[in-house]
Amino acid sequence: MGYAPLPNGHVGLNVTDLERSLAFYRKVFDLKTFVESDEDGKRFALLGVGDDLTITLWEQSEGEFSPKAPGLHHLSFQAPDIETVQAAEAVLRELGATIFHDGIVPHGEGGSSGGVFFADPDGIRLEIYAPSGADTAPAPTKGAPTCGFF
Repeated sequence: MGYAPLPNGHVGLNVTDLERSLAFYRKVFDLKTFVESDEDGKRFALLGVGDDLTITLWEQSEGEFSPKAPGLHHLSFQAPDIETVQAAEAVLRELGATIFHDGIVPHGEGGSSGGVFFADPDGIRLEIYAPSGADTAPAPTKGAPTCGFF
């Protein structure tokens, strides 16, 4: 799908079910698996785009992501264009993922950049956006950035 990898780095996420999360991230972000371990007590996967590591998944948690706890607010990935965001939204709907704001929306009032805001199987909040083309819908939250998940 052509998402821009993080420059000189990656994001590591704790997940509750490695197989479930692998299927989700591969399908939504079109990531390939570089390394995967299914050794008891050491289950993890390294995923990326091209030769660039983007996300690491670690089966080291229980429960569900809580936006009320300190730490991660959300992860954002830039797509090359709004058509790529639309394709991702279709995949998310096919998977039955939680989608916030009911679809593709701008980042703020009068803005053209924007995207789809959603949660992974563990409730981790994510965003796929494009620099322009999201101005066909109103901004969902007056006076605040959409990525605030208000």
